Amino acid sequence: MPNLRNKKNGCPLCGKPTAAAQAPFCSQGCKDRDLLRWLDEGYRIPGPVADDQQSLGGVDSEESDG
Repeated sequence: MPNLRNKKNGCPLCGKPTAAAQAPFCSQGCKDRDLLRWLDEGYRIPGPVADDQQSLGGVDSEESDG
């Protein structure tokens, strides 16, 4: 769980001061952990539930060939 103290001016994961090369994170480690959370779907953006056809690229099986 991220540390909530000093989140406003520090690393969003641990609260330590940010490093210019890794901004807004304090280190490559926190930067990588944040990326892994996105890739593991640990973070989610609220929105409507997508149906199965939309998640497959919007393929419409009833579309005509001509």
